[in-house]
Amino acid sequence: MSAALSHLRVLDMSRILAGPWASQTLADLGAEVIKIERPAKGDDTRAWGPPFLKDQQGRDTSETAYFLCANRGKKSLTLDIAATAGQDIIRRLAAQSDVLIENFKVGDLARYGLSYEDLKQVNPNLIYCSITGFGQSGPFSAQAGYDFMIQGTGGLMSLTGTPDGMPGGGPQKVGVPVADLMTGMYATVAILAALTRRDRQGGGGEYIDMALFDCQLAMLSNQAQNYLISGTVPRRYGNAHPNVVPYQAFPTQDGHIIVAIGNDFQFGKFCEAAGEPAVAQDPRFLTNADRVRNREAIVAEMERMVRRRTTQEWLEDLGPRGVPCGPINTVQQSFAHPQAVHRGMQVDIEHPANAHAKVPLVANPIRFSEHPIAYDRPPPLLGEHTRQVLHEVLGLSEGEVQALSDAGVL
Repeated sequence: MSAALSHLRVLDMSRILAGPWASQTLADLGAEVIKIERPAKGDDTRAWGPPFLKDQQGRDTSETAYFLCANRGKKSLTLDIAATAGQDIIRRLAAQSDVLIENFKVGDLARYGLSYEDLKQVNPNLIYCSITGFGQSGPFSAQAGYDFMIQGTGGLMSLTGTPDGMPGGGPQKVGVPVADLMTGMYATVAILAALTRRDRQGGGGEYIDMALFDCQLAMLSNQAQNYLISGTVPRRYGNAHPNVVPYQAFPTQDGHIIVAIGNDFQFGKFCEAAGEPAVAQDPRFLTNADRVRNREAIVAEMERMVRRRTTQEWLEDLGPRGVPCGPINTVQQSFAHPQAVHRGMQVDIEHPANAHAKVPLVANPIRFSEHPIAYDRPPPLLGEHTRQVLHEVLGLSEGEVQALSDAGVL
């Protein structure tokens, strides 16, 4: 069966995470993705280890876990774009591609004659997506941007962590690079929208300007809107919610449980399970608005009630009552969770660096009924497909490819 995007070719000139995350999603959906990498070094994340993939003898290979997480399904072509011959290859590949993704500094590719304005001359239908820290315009456009600093500059760290004045209080970054990941997802949506417009409305390419800073501000969502509506600067609530109470982690007899009560009915059900239905009838706690206004009082009541039982006892009682709750699992426990196992959230793919033994990867969460995602191409070795792409896509002879290699272009 043909995959959803099997008719598309993507030229991926991005590195690290936001761009590769977008191109991996497109690859999972069936697009042919050709990843352009620097000769000898490749994507920066090829050096971001340990941990490294181990071979069958338990020895480290050169493949880092970080690179493996974002480059499944791609072909790796090493190319020196500073060389005239390398620039010519990019132009020829762009002429036969649907999408180009890049995350060079603003203006860098224009120096090589590889900007959108340059490449649309050879392919007027090209969808060209640029990803930078702060976008192509504005006073900070020339500044480099990495996820950590964007989480801080874009307001997320001011909302994440234990409140000031409490033990361990202070701003925290999220444990995964969410600014990069969300920018990659927004970029994917933008690319697919541009392709749909192009293919349904008579052709014509598009330039997409994606900024990590913009995406970080956009993903502040309800917290940003709280500020815009009220004028009050949001503060850190730790594991609590600014608009819904009780909605946080509580200590149990032997650990913690997350209780995520989203409405008054669920609150009543919790109090019923706790054997204290009168708490739900307390005038201070009748509605969510009442509970938000009396946050400290209801949290104290919740802590008193929740400490009476173990985490598992609460899970077994609250779940059947329809009260949203859950444990705080480690990553190991999350992948061992029966639901994760049932949903196949770990996939194992043969990898050439591992003597064709299986390498474990995180599955794409998209589920298609008719055209399921096929995990048949592992993250590539550096330059693994250079000759294949040059031969099959551009029709270069073995002599031409060897000459480029001898010249240090590949």
